Amino acid sequence: MWHSRAPRERIVIATSAALLGVAAYVLVLHSAERARAQLRPAVAALRTQAALLEQQAAEHERLRAAPAIAASSAALRPLIQARLDAARLSGAVTRMDAADADHLSITFGAVPFAQWLSLVDALQAQQVRLETARIEALAASGLVSVNASFARARPQ
Repeated sequence: MWHSRAPRERIVIATSAALLGVAAYVLVLHSAERARAQLRPAVAALRTQAALLEQQAAEHERLRAAPAIAASSAALRPLIQARLDAARLSGAVTRMDAADADHLSITFGAVPFAQWLSLVDALQAQQVRLETARIEALAASGLVSVNASFARARPQ
């Protein structure tokens, strides 16, 4: 069939096929570039998530390898009072009520928020968990009033 065509027809057919191939190739490249531009932000977000997951995995492994902290058998109130004294937050406490040996409610009038967070972290290191908290911002910058209840963490 190809050989039965005139040389001029062969050239026209070959040129047409080449142009059609080039047009198809350009169309594919254009579509790929457009898709790449649309996916570029998603790839950046996924890379950020992957880095965060790697950090969290490393932290998880570090915490799993750390020896467990034994919960103190002392009463909760003296333990929390010692942490309040160490953080110099005793003066901010307006009320402290112990429901039982393992539960304590504290009300702070005005406390710097950063110090409040540090106190919670220090108590968690002592196997005391924050059960509930109501935090309200005060007019002074960085100060909050806090109503919180703490409980001794139960062994798992």
